[in-house]
Amino acid sequence: MPTSCTISRRGLLGLGTTLAATGLAAPRLATAETWPSRPITLVVGYPPGGQTDFAARIVQPGLARALGQSVVIENRGGAGGNIGTEAVIRARPDGYTLLAANSSPMVINPHTFPAVNFNPLDLRNIGMILDAPLAFCAHPSVEATDVRAMTAWIQAQGRMLDYGIPAAGSLPHLAMELLRSRLGLPEMQNIPYRGSGPALLDFIAGRFPIMTDSLSVMAPALRAGQVRGFMMTSAARVPGFETIPTAGEQGLEDFVVGAWTGISAPAGTPPAILARVNAALEEALADTTVRDRIMAQGAVPGGGTAAAFDARVRADHARWGAVARANGITSGS
Repeated sequence: MPTSCTISRRGLLGLGTTLAATGLAAPRLATAETWPSRPITLVVGYPPGGQTDFAARIVQPGLARALGQSVVIENRGGAGGNIGTEAVIRARPDGYTLLAANSSPMVINPHTFPAVNFNPLDLRNIGMILDAPLAFCAHPSVEATDVRAMTAWIQAQGRMLDYGIPAAGSLPHLAMELLRSRLGLPEMQNIPYRGSGPALLDFIAGRFPIMTDSLSVMAPALRAGQVRGFMMTSAARVPGFETIPTAGEQGLEDFVVGAWTGISAPAGTPPAILARVNAALEEALADTTVRDRIMAQGAVPGGGTAAAFDARVRADHARWGAVARANGITSGS
């Protein structure tokens, strides 16, 4: 006969004490009162040097000052930002692992990467760092300074036109298809490149007549007169580029489009910790030098409530999912 084994309540308490002493007990989550007691990791899903990395590093010192702890940038690049994003989604929700949330893996890649097995909507969105609007541009050989003139020129060509994109399934790719469908333009052929730089060089050389990318990419060519902007996707005209009208000014409602970066945390992170990070981000973005450096990159400083950032994420997720499905867009098409 098997011997029965019973453990008294006192025995259970003793076992718990022993496990805690040996470090085998499950660690407790941080609370707002004790957090942060050690450095915080801010994961960037791209290599150093890009917009997301810039956004993380521009607020890093301000976050550290406001929170009273070091903020360590960890670059985990790969798969268009998916690797870093997934790592944070699956991280412990204790406030010590945060994400520099980029629009591509958050709202586009789930619809264009067939192998994505995570849902970025599971994250808790804290606040926006910056928002880089897209600049829709024409080659100088095209006499078009606004959407109406550009539409008339395209329709008069009587042939399929090419446009360049930094990558298949990228934000500029989807945004161009969204504009085409909203204007009722004929189908156009996208020419995908390995990055914005090579695409822009061919655009300047006249390889294709139309291109869009974030203002941070297009700004040098716009300033040099190598390309002509005919539409900006910001809510208001951008300082330094006031001659380029917004989409809304030209009758395209609900066409505020941007390559944004914000801060998000794993689901289950205590609300009080999320609120502290949001307040720290607001403090970091209040620095005039920080704001000036963001605007010098062709972006708009972020800030605002967690609810507003979350609403933007969810609206963009729904918008780009519909565009990707309607046009059969994937990361390889």
